[in-house]
Amino acid sequence: MNDARDASERGGSSVDSVTRAPVDESGDGGTRADVDVPDGAKSHVCEHCGHPFPEERYRTLHAGLEHYDRLDDDEREAFGEAYEAEGAEIRRFRLLALAALLLLYFGFLFMYAAFA
Repeated sequence: MNDARDASERGGSSVDSVTRAPVDESGDGGTRADVDVPDGAKSHVCEHCGHPFPEERYRTLHAGLEHYDRLDDDEREAFGEAYEAEGAEIRRFRLLALAALLLLYFGFLFMYAAFA
């Protein structure tokens, strides 16, 4: 459980050296999987299950979704803010994807009209 934290705290020059941290992917406490964390990589580890994350906001979202009943008020507030920010990013992505599809559609439509 502390392997990922220890790996992130000690600096390593070897990129090939990897620490394996057990992770519960199912959420029911059953099957465990391994997550590779390179020695030099900084990871944010969930204090409840030991899952390493590359960014603090991912750990915050995980804690709120998987361990909400164990969080204190500050952690729940941080989860709410991270959840809203993630929702805003998803809405922005959807708008950009829609704009790209519309541009592609009308681009092909005008090319067809011009060359056909």
